[in-house]
Amino acid sequence: MAQEKPASIIPLLSRALHRIRSTPPRVIASPPTQPRRAAVALIVRVVPSPSSPPPSSPLTPPTLSEFFEQEWVNDPNARPEILFLHRQNASADEVSLAQPRARSSQESHVAFPGGRTEPDDEGGLYTAMRQTWEEIGIDLAERQYTCIGQLDDREITTSLGKRLLMILSPFVFLQVAPDAPLPDPIDSTSLHWTPLTSLISPSTPSSWSTVTVDAASRLAPKHNTALRLLIRLLIGTMEFPAILLDTSSPSPILADTKSQSTLEKGVPARPPQNLKLWGLSLGMTLDLMSYMIFPAPTSCFSAEDIDSTVSSPLLGSMQLPYQAEFENLRVDVVAPSLASVFPRFSYPDVNFWIWVFGKRYRAVVRGWEASVRSGGTNDRRINWSGSALSNFYAAIRKALVVVIVARALGILFGVGFALWWLFSR
Repeated sequence: MAQEKPASIIPLLSRALHRIRSTPPRVIASPPTQPRRAAVALIVRVVPSPSSPPPSSPLTPPTLSEFFEQEWVNDPNARPEILFLHRQNASADEVSLAQPRARSSQESHVAFPGGRTEPDDEGGLYTAMRQTWEEIGIDLAERQYTCIGQLDDREITTSLGKRLLMILSPFVFLQVAPDAPLPDPIDSTSLHWTPLTSLISPSTPSSWSTVTVDAASRLAPKHNTALRLLIRLLIGTMEFPAILLDTSSPSPILADTKSQSTLEKGVPARPPQNLKLWGLSLGMTLDLMSYMIFPAPTSCFSAEDIDSTVSSPLLGSMQLPYQAEFENLRVDVVAPSLASVFPRFSYPDVNFWIWVFGKRYRAVVRGWEASVRSGGTNDRRINWSGSALSNFYAAIRKALVVVIVARALGILFGVGFALWWLFSR
């Protein structure tokens, strides 16, 4: 069967980057009450095949189309990779850009290079490039790199969506040369070039896991220990979907005699055993991957488009967890990043009441699906992801009120019944 042969990721990557370049991002303006912004860089490269002669670097940077027409890029053994980093001592701003802190100290979480926009920055693109240079020593202004475009802005919120922290702008970069100057990350940061095939593979789907977050960290003040313990007892914890990254196979080529740990990881240390991609970083990664997915067949597509849709390996491999929560919705095709931010609670009744109050956010997702199926791309006038998240967080808040009140009434009833039983004897 033809499907037994592993599909090349290069054509899908080419499709995604061309779509990102031609699709205007949805830019969210900062409200006057919260002007803080940040930007990150998603850096993609193609590592030449180790079994082929080293390709020569072009004198002038190729265009995007020229890059994907090169022989070494289309070599079956060439390997597309995306750069993640792990911050050993992340600051408060860096944590907010990646995800909230998880409970387990045995887990290591990855993010993208980037950070907060400074007053002197000329814009989000400048911020992403400056932060990348300062943190990991990669100069994205050099001729070896080109900016593909920007993904949609994201709102970073806290307190279950009630308070806006900042607006985040993700920018996608491509290394258009077969080699580039070595990175020079700061001591507390390690770099991890991850093969895209470990995230997108029809034969070996991604290894999904979860990250547990204390729900009290989202609802109670940091220094109110008693309230945190009470909320933890009443509500439990939240579980976010996560992808376990494969760090066992290093890049096949090295441009220096330094050790692999020093070159790729920044510090000569053993890679973390549980390296997880989740939260905002997972959402942005899935946004990038979603541009590789062919639209579902409709009457507006030609027969050639329908054949391409059937042959797309992503339709069978990007099976995200918790799809039972989205009945009759093709989340893997329409909005895969939604699955990265919708948590499940450790108490089943909390999840039940979220479903009860979740009619509006399910309607938003259906509208998103209708927009994609009718035109092939998202309606840029509507902030679909923001609307879905705000309605989902509203459902969580209503569910938590019902659960806490029910728990309180249950405790009062139990205490009252115990007192009645003791004094009626």
